[in-house]
Amino acid sequence: MLKNKCVVLGVTGSIAAYKIASLASALKKLHCDVQVIMTQNAAQFITPVTFETLTGNKCLIDTFDRNFTFEVEHISVAKKADLVLIAPASANVIGKLAHGIADDMLTTTVMACKCPKLISPAMNTAMFENPIVQDNLSTLSRYGWEVIDPACGYLACGDTGAGKMPEPEVLLSYIIKEIAFEKDLSGKKILVTAGPTQEAIDPVRCITNHSTGKMGYAIAKAAMLRGAEVTLVSGPVNIAPPPFVKVVPVRSAENMFQAVTSVADQQDAIIKAAAVADYTPVHVSGEKVKKKDDDMSIPLKRTKDILKYLGEHKRDGQFLCGFSMETENMLENSQTKLFKKNVDMIVANNLKTAGAGFGTDTNVVTLITRDAVQELPMMSKDEVAHQILDRIFM
Repeated sequence: MLKNKCVVLGVTGSIAAYKIASLASALKKLHCDVQVIMTQNAAQFITPVTFETLTGNKCLIDTFDRNFTFEVEHISVAKKADLVLIAPASANVIGKLAHGIADDMLTTTVMACKCPKLISPAMNTAMFENPIVQDNLSTLSRYGWEVIDPACGYLACGDTGAGKMPEPEVLLSYIIKEIAFEKDLSGKKILVTAGPTQEAIDPVRCITNHSTGKMGYAIAKAAMLRGAEVTLVSGPVNIAPPPFVKVVPVRSAENMFQAVTSVADQQDAIIKAAAVADYTPVHVSGEKVKKKDDDMSIPLKRTKDILKYLGEHKRDGQFLCGFSMETENMLENSQTKLFKKNVDMIVANNLKTAGAGFGTDTNVVTLITRDAVQELPMMSKDEVAHQILDRIFM
């Protein structure tokens, strides 16, 4: 994912420095070129050898180190950097960077970098809340730095509060968001629905389906990585919400209908990947009908057709994409749905096709528009997500 990308990790004097070893390792596994620059104080918490072993690159500390190939090292690193992350960032280094002080290898290198810059403060709560530190962080924000808010929790000093460096997985998500993909969807607003809905029969039972939400979540994540502003309306799933995406949790088809229609007219594209439970129990005089012991049937009625409603109210310039899972006559049934519901594209698959069923990490889909049918081979759902977005915004 990060092949041919170079990330500079700036490590400063904080007990949280040991966590950056995990981040460096994770970046290396994504085929990233990782350059680590440490302050002298950081070397008191974790050794340079650790980073050199994990990254395969010399860890830079001393501006006047003569043990390198002849080039102005801090300039050469700055030129090839695609992103800089200072983590953990001490109050001292934050103050230096905010005021243009370049007196060591880390600050001189960063001062020469023109790439995106992230900073993750990590310190005692009282230090973090100090107005001087807050002013310095605001100054860095004005200069284009993205400040990663610290987590709250138990700190090494024994205090509890803000100032804890986020876990390496969180820092990695910021890096991936910034440089993994071109931001070709920047400025676009995309609404994605995902997962199943549940219609309560009684306080214990419900009608639902086997949807896991994996495809919809993959689309939401892919759109976010490509710079779109994404809203994800999700039924009950067991998937961690994608970072940097607005998630609206719903349960019933009516909940989903209300959530979708309330913001539909503000979207550039709507991708309905949810598998809605099509039926809900009939109510009689405000009470659900109870089944008799000798009658296993439960009176049902259809829920609102969200896709049809969206097609009837689609505004000019808006792209509407629906999904169609079939067990037979996939192409014919999906083409009928395309025209009947007035959508721009149907993503169709056959439940009986290997690799295309519920709960898999792969999918085999056919992209159907009014003037073309494109069959895709088996791919990961992440790859399918990008193919769908490419077709929508081609």
